[in-house]
Amino acid sequence: MFCTRVIARILYVNVSRLKVRHKHFCTDAATRVSGSNCGQPSLEHKETHDISNNIQHYDIAIVGGGMVGMALACSLASMPLTKHLNVAIIDSNPALGSRPYFNKDDPPDPRVSTVTPATISFFKDVGAWQYVEQHRHAYFDKMQVWDYTGLGYTRYNAQDINKEVLGCVVENKVLHGSLLSCIENTDFQKTIYPSRLSSMTLHPSPSSLGMDSTSSKPPLSSQRHLAKLELSDGNSLYTKLVVGADGGKSCVRQLAGFKTTGWNYSQNAIICTVEHTIENGCAWQRFLPAGPIALLPMGDNFSNIVWTMNPKESTNRKVMNEDEFVKDVNNALDYGYGPHPTSSLFGSGEMFSWPRAGMPVTMCQSMLF
Repeated sequence: MFCTRVIARILYVNVSRLKVRHKHFCTDAATRVSGSNCGQPSLEHKETHDISNNIQHYDIAIVGGGMVGMALACSLASMPLTKHLNVAIIDSNPALGSRPYFNKDDPPDPRVSTVTPATISFFKDVGAWQYVEQHRHAYFDKMQVWDYTGLGYTRYNAQDINKEVLGCVVENKVLHGSLLSCIENTDFQKTIYPSRLSSMTLHPSPSSLGMDSTSSKPPLSSQRHLAKLELSDGNSLYTKLVVGADGGKSCVRQLAGFKTTGWNYSQNAIICTVEHTIENGCAWQRFLPAGPIALLPMGDNFSNIVWTMNPKESTNRKVMNEDEFVKDVNNALDYGYGPHPTSSLFGSGEMFSWPRAGMPVTMCQSMLF
């Protein structure tokens, strides 16, 4: 399975980890929190005036309409206890305002997810997996992992654990589009705001507060205990619950005052899509001195590569021409850095399979971040 052509190459800089130090919401008074992109804070008399106006009220406001936010919306729409709720989805991504369209002749996008059997079951439960199956996806039932020293290795097979598959590789745009199609084909009460969150006012929420979720506008006394969200397009809304599903640099987290500590690993990641002459049905991962390289099947003779390395290596590979990069990929997946592992447990039998010269992979597109 040697590489000969790359479809797309993307560089993710500064792989990092984020840790929440502590979380605290004020409960003794309304708290106004705002970020650098927020408008001027509303005064108390203006807030009282807003409550009396016709501002929309929701049970839940999901900030972020990506895969996580849309998965939550689909889950709410599918459960008897929550399908009656009125939900707002806030995201400026224009894709949320149109029906997903995918050209099957386009090469795969390098942004993919490896979906576990548990996640597949979730997608089936909420009714989204049927849309995934209409587009490109690739189940795999084998996985091989080894290191560059030739000493550490393992191989997984779905049959060993009485499963049909170990997972499925799907483009992120297909997963997101499938969730969007799922939610659009329900009668779930939802409103999509194509905007960004600008500011958020959090109020105390006494446990004794009783509200009718079927009412679009709670009593004036109850409204004072709702969170107020102001959007970049000038819209405002009230909600009982705010869900932050807006990514690693969450605006909701910032506005809510969550304190975090983060650090860099001094590693960058290149992801790319490659094309084979024959189908690949195994997930491969090799641990190299600067980080692992993984080859994930995507169907239609395509695979996805995720290659973690140090910043200097990523800078050099960023300016490589296609032939040089393909050579480096093949070297990293084969004998580069060290030998293939061997096993004495199987006698002369070969425990592992290896990339073959008759299974080339070619580089087709290049994208770097």
